[in-house]
Amino acid sequence: MTPYARIVGFLLIAIFAPSLFPQRSEWRDSSPHHLRFVTVDNGVKLEVLDWRGRGKPIVLLAGGGDTAHVFDDFAPKLQSFTHHHVYAITRRGFGCSGYEATNDPADRLGEDVLAVIESLKLKRPILAGHSIAGAEMSWIANNHPERVAGLIYLEAGYSYAFDDGNGASATEMMALHPPQPPPPAPNDLATFGALDNYYERVNGFRFSELELRQQRELAPNGAVGEYRNSPGGDMLMRLLTHPNRYSRIPVTALFLFANPHSLGIWVDHNTDPAVRTAANAYSIALSALTEKQENSVKKGVPNSHVVTISGANHYIYLSDEHSILTEMRTFISTLH
Repeated sequence: MTPYARIVGFLLIAIFAPSLFPQRSEWRDSSPHHLRFVTVDNGVKLEVLDWRGRGKPIVLLAGGGDTAHVFDDFAPKLQSFTHHHVYAITRRGFGCSGYEATNDPADRLGEDVLAVIESLKLKRPILAGHSIAGAEMSWIANNHPERVAGLIYLEAGYSYAFDDGNGASATEMMALHPPQPPPPAPNDLATFGALDNYYERVNGFRFSELELRQQRELAPNGAVGEYRNSPGGDMLMRLLTHPNRYSRIPVTALFLFANPHSLGIWVDHNTDPAVRTAANAYSIALSALTEKQENSVKKGVPNSHVVTISGANHYIYLSDEHSILTEMRTFISTLH
């Protein structure tokens, strides 16, 4: 994916992202989804992935800079685990989705999600969003609560999603500086499979290969090329630095927090005293801010259930997949 700050912490809004990409003929997307495009506004079309299913619809929303393909491995397991109908949306300005600039990203992105729900004729779906997608879910909760059955915040319950003045600011979290792993070596960039092996060595989990291909160019020799640029990056940064303030969430919600956060197995196995010292200082500071935000949600959102996963990565649904699937299934079973 993008540099490590985006993977472990709250700089996930990094502006590296996708556009339509070339593929070598021998590589195939193995995730069992169907792809369609939904027009949401002024000809802007959003990529929607559909893993099918028979139960209540679940719509997955990716974190900043990611596309719906970040769920390529997780979504089929969610469908099998819950027996519900699973979709995922690539927001405007990323991946294969179209883009048109907006002066109000909070409203526009929330309206985009609502437009997809309406176009697909989904009856009160459950929204499950990662990271900055919490802003989109909270917009819908505050403007159209009757349109959704429940919300699942996957490491997405930070100040851009809920802010009653008692929690921690996401910008405070972004100001922290975690230690960085060694960058990918040339052999790690020989293929996208090699790059995924690198991330597994760093983080302890893998990304879908198609998501990696969304993030970086394919070089003529089949190696991993440069990061792709994205027209949606500035929009997300504005959403992060000038968010709407949502002081209530009038929809039944599950908040899943990582605390303390994993910085990756490269830190766990590192013997460099400087790395260990920097990681410890970062973790102490981040844990205090995360706990402050968790307590704010617990007190300020009475219709919520807050779960803390100790030692999970910010990509909580990848690092602690089984725990997240279990929590989601239990929560979904309570919804009507």
